[in-house]
Amino acid sequence: MKIKQVILRHLKLDLLEPFTTSFGTEYDRDFILVEAISDDGISGWAESVAMLDPLYNEETLKTNWHILEDYLIPIILKNEIKHPDEISEKYFTHIRGNYMAKAALEGAVWDLYAKKQGASLSNVLGGTKKKIEVGVSIGIKDSIDSTLDIIEARLGEGYKRFKLKIKPGWDVELIDKVRKVYPEIPLMADANSAYTLKDIDRLSALDDFNLMMIEQPLAYNDIIDHADLQSRLKTPICLDESIHSLEDARKAIKLGSCKIINIKIGRVGGLTESRKIHDLCLEHGIPLWCGGMLESGIGRAHNIAITSMPNFTLPGDTAASSLYWAEDITDPEVTVENGMISVPELPGIGYEPSMEKINKYTIHSQTYHLSENVARKA
Repeated sequence: MKIKQVILRHLKLDLLEPFTTSFGTEYDRDFILVEAISDDGISGWAESVAMLDPLYNEETLKTNWHILEDYLIPIILKNEIKHPDEISEKYFTHIRGNYMAKAALEGAVWDLYAKKQGASLSNVLGGTKKKIEVGVSIGIKDSIDSTLDIIEARLGEGYKRFKLKIKPGWDVELIDKVRKVYPEIPLMADANSAYTLKDIDRLSALDDFNLMMIEQPLAYNDIIDHADLQSRLKTPICLDESIHSLEDARKAIKLGSCKIINIKIGRVGGLTESRKIHDLCLEHGIPLWCGGMLESGIGRAHNIAITSMPNFTLPGDTAASSLYWAEDITDPEVTVENGMISVPELPGIGYEPSMEKINKYTIHSQTYHLSENVARKA
């Protein structure tokens, strides 16, 4: 498989409502859309989930563009790719970090590869499910009553799990009130690294509420203190920001740092690494779910495909497009019926990028092609 051209597009979509976590509030989403075009004219699509600011991790939209333009795209254009696994296992091994940039380009090649096989992305990844369960993530609101209103609305739409963002001062009282109103709903809390071991009493108090898990309570780069905390809690800890690779997952499992892992394709460097983490967790009885980064329909399509693998046994964050965007950039948009998403069977990601909408929301684009064995801008 020969890639003759790669197009990067900077898009901006306005969120229908602000989304607040422990590290800030997002009102819109800027992201890089990657299109990889083969020598026979087939396009593969993916997106970078890096944010404008280095809040979730150290990567940003600008650093991803730089890494893609100056390092990763030239590698892809110069080499023939037999299988997408070669990208992370062979071609990108000497480039440290920059997982979201790597995942974006690799994801476009995976979509292209699946289309050339005449198979769905789910199928070529080893997915087995025809439908996946999905939950919804609820940001920090102005009041507990506002949170309860959202839960009521989402329950009516059939969502299978409710994730509440928490931080010190917006945690025990929130969960207590939600549990009193909704004692049986599948409920979890996501701290986005807002706590330390000094907060052990507050975190231990969450044990009283029958939570599915507490996601990433401690530092974004920690697995040691999480092991200590997990030994003191009955509620399972789920690691998110701490897991960037198969090796991180292996060490966390060995140390007992968590009982659940959240895979975000961008955070771990792509679909190939996601599959490896999946297989390791399956072997060790660690359930998985797929986290979200406010993706457009193209990113959501990749999440749907990976979630179709057998060890993704917990509902993920891939909610309907209509919860976030006035209009998405795929036809059809991602829809949810009674808390379930049907896994597409069409070749590739199964959602058609709408060029009309993509062009409408594109701020800047750049095309790269190979000329005399040197990658150049068009």
